[in-house]
Amino acid sequence: RAGNASHGGKRLRMTIVVGAVAALLAAAGALADVAIGMTTGGDISALPHDAAGRFAELIAAPALGLYHLDLLNLITTLVMIPALYACWIVLRREGPAAGLAVTLGMVGAAVFVANNPALGMLGLARDFANADPSRRALLSAAGEAILAKGAHGSPGVLPGFLLPTLANIVLAGEMLRTKSFARVVGILGFAGNLLLAAYLALVTFLPGVRDTAMAFAAPGGLLATAWTVLLGVGLFRLSRSPRTA
Repeated sequence: RAGNASHGGKRLRMTIVVGAVAALLAAAGALADVAIGMTTGGDISALPHDAAGRFAELIAAPALGLYHLDLLNLITTLVMIPALYACWIVLRREGPAAGLAVTLGMVGAAVFVANNPALGMLGLARDFANADPSRRALLSAAGEAILAKGAHGSPGVLPGFLLPTLANIVLAGEMLRTKSFARVVGILGFAGNLLLAAYLALVTFLPGVRDTAMAFAAPGGLLATAWTVLLGVGLFRLSRSPRTA
């Protein structure tokens, strides 16, 4: 029995370490998102508004086109799931709502995968490049349907962004209630993700105030990224604690 307990403790610690690494990778993805956005311009309204324009961008600059179709955000959301799970392992006794955070994060990631248009649009763009005019019209119509379902700022993409953000808010709230993480970690996570949730609501339902919405996105993104880094560091620390056994 002692051997089984020891093996279980090692497996638990390894799960927490994997979560810590995932959190730091997610933070790196968020920083890359900020850097690319600053380099290319963060004006959503400047993006191509129709499928043909998106196809042209994907043909000319595939990586940038995929970025504008939220592929990096999708990857970051998926990478964050092991971190949420590791936090639940740490907080499950004192903060049971951490389980809700994991559920929201997984559902949000699943919705994000289902609705994300990046790879579907890339495939259509390759066909579009060599198609005759009549087939291009059909491909454009298919592309418009995909964009309506999951283009950045559309109602279709909102659940995929909002549910993981709500998961982070719930998790940050549990961090504030418990003593496993420093209080500043919970404060940063709660404030940053709350600002991001406000940004998502504004760009989705009030597109005319997108410039104002950026006032929420910039500090929210920085605070949320700092939270993710501290979360990863905290998980590394907790993986060495006897409490995780």
